Amino acid sequence: MKFALFCEIPVARPWHELSELEAYQNTLAQAQAADRAGWHAFWTVEHHFLEEYSHCSNPEVLYGAVAATTQKLRLGYGVRLMPAPYNHPVRTAESVAVLDLISNGRVDFGTGRSATRAELEGFGIDPAKTRSMWREAIGHVVGCWSHDEYEFSGETWSMPKRRVLPKPIQQPHPAVWGATTSDEGHAEVGSLGLGLCSFAVGVPPEEIGRKVAIYREAIAQCSAPIASFVNESAATFTMMNVAPTEQEAWDVARESFEWYPKKGASMIGKLAGYMEERNQELGNYHYAADMKQHDEDGSLDLLSLEILMSMNAAVCGTPDQAIEMCRHYEDAGVDLLLCLVNPYKIPHDKVMQTIELIGEHVIPQFS
Repeated sequence: MKFALFCEIPVARPWHELSELEAYQNTLAQAQAADRAGWHAFWTVEHHFLEEYSHCSNPEVLYGAVAATTQKLRLGYGVRLMPAPYNHPVRTAESVAVLDLISNGRVDFGTGRSATRAELEGFGIDPAKTRSMWREAIGHVVGCWSHDEYEFSGETWSMPKRRVLPKPIQQPHPAVWGATTSDEGHAEVGSLGLGLCSFAVGVPPEEIGRKVAIYREAIAQCSAPIASFVNESAATFTMMNVAPTEQEAWDVARESFEWYPKKGASMIGKLAGYMEERNQELGNYHYAADMKQHDEDGSLDLLSLEILMSMNAAVCGTPDQAIEMCRHYEDAGVDLLLCLVNPYKIPHDKVMQTIELIGEHVIPQFS
């Protein structure tokens, strides 16, 4: 199992005029530290309008800075939002190709559709169409990469024959991944031959293993991948804080580890209300209804660090404890563990401590 730094770039209130500057400077320093410490990759999200939770709305600019200041660290889109009008497929193909050239072939291309009311409503996107637009966009992006000249006509986008430039350096193109939360989404990602990004916070490794098994069964049957090759890697993410003592790790992590899953679930829950207002069936966003209920009945407020740790649903403790906790993810079939080292307001020096301790003590145990 490999380890990747996973960044939302939260900016906790109260804000001051340098809050976002400091958040981005710290993120760059953390990526550089991960490169030195032997981490495999650096992944960030693409989110819009999610104040405090994530101020990472234009990650490809950040990726360029990380690529220019690191040597070995792979760069993962975690994820590129594919529905219209978030990103046009041609602009996506160009963005990924430029980054692949700048980084000399260090890009992994994660794709997704988003699951919050704030983002979908903000961009005027019909939630019922996001899954089909996601699939269509991936096909267009891969086509732009893998043909000298390319044309396409689909339900959402069309383009006359053009030579889309530049092309990525990785051949035939960077690995493509699909993000999902639902069981049916895991099956679809596998059936399309995509790498899996199983995204759900506060989920025990046993549940991750169950969902990875759904993905593995589906990808074993994939005979016509949507990309040029099958990517059989499975990734998930977990909150992580490591310190010399268990007490320090828990004290540092508590507020952020409890805030992040509550905030995320609340935002996704609001999507269920939005679709109800539109008289739409939730369809493949059905999980938003559970989060809406948990938000409204107050059960989210009961989530504690103790509960998370009792389920092994986060990594928090000493390096030796972290090794044991990470073994659960490896046993669940996870190939790439995306480590969210700052879910909310972990101080920069404590994030750097986690990066260094994982690099020195944990990663060597999984090589």
